[in-house]
Amino acid sequence: MASRPLRLVRRSVPDPGPGELLVEVDVCGVCRTDLHLTEGDLAPRTPGRTPGHEAIGRVVATGPDTPGFGLRDRVGVAWLAGTCGECRYCLSGHENLCPLSRYTGWDRDGGFARHLLADARYVYPLPQTDGRDEAELAPLLCAGIIGYRALERAELPAGGRLGLYGFGASAHLTAQLALARGATVHVLTRAAEARELALELGAASAGGAYDAPPEPLDAAILFAPVGDLVPTALAALDRGGTLAVAGIHLTDIPVLNYADHLFQERTLRSVTANTRADGRAYLAEAAGLPLCVHTVRYPFAQADRALADLAADRVTGVAVLDLRE
Repeated sequence: MASRPLRLVRRSVPDPGPGELLVEVDVCGVCRTDLHLTEGDLAPRTPGRTPGHEAIGRVVATGPDTPGFGLRDRVGVAWLAGTCGECRYCLSGHENLCPLSRYTGWDRDGGFARHLLADARYVYPLPQTDGRDEAELAPLLCAGIIGYRALERAELPAGGRLGLYGFGASAHLTAQLALARGATVHVLTRAAEARELALELGAASAGGAYDAPPEPLDAAILFAPVGDLVPTALAALDRGGTLAVAGIHLTDIPVLNYADHLFQERTLRSVTANTRADGRAYLAEAAGLPLCVHTVRYPFAQADRALADLAADRVTGVAVLDLRE
């Protein structure tokens, strides 16, 4: 990737319109989706768009029609920024599949800035205090929520055996959620530091990305954006198992062998963003868990370094920008 893919610009603080909140951002998580955007894996929707979609801050101004929000309320601004509300997907509870869906940091300016505007309907109210500081809360807004949806899509049975391929921001939160639900978790990832963290968090095993887990898996989630791992993960599934691919971007998948990878009713499925219902459900469940959110913190001026470290696998856990520094 380029050594400095971001460009610092100064803009006037915007005024919120109808249904909008102006949020003063305190911290913002650095997600692999931000990396895909800066590296060109995802084409930017608008030139000069500000990235960042794990933003925690305070409401400093409200537009008309923003019931339920007041000044200084602590809020979270996540990836899903808007939907049409009228298509068959929105009306059937599948708003993440809305053809007109919009996203923070892709369609709307995001949290790599001191202020952002957000549609109040897609903002998460957060407790004023819950024992976690903002840097630990920010990753829950994407890494946590998408991991929750991926776990639901993987259809892990109660007490089942779960494989996690890749062990970065989302996987280390998903592992803790699955463990709290009674699962046995096996982690497959290339970084030695990530394997050490997985074992510290309670994983039953931690091996290399292409290793076979010590037992067949009831379900697996692929977090690494590496298509070559799809057949590896499918082959590790027991009969009737499901592999959920959690990333928004994936390199090409090699040719699959039907008998080795799909027969015996193995299922391969993707994960496309999340619904607001997913977000509310995950944040409520996470509030009752003793989550260890492993963060690597960067001052705002080092946003480029955070992206470079993420690209080079030098971040164990979650990179978080502090906009107050």
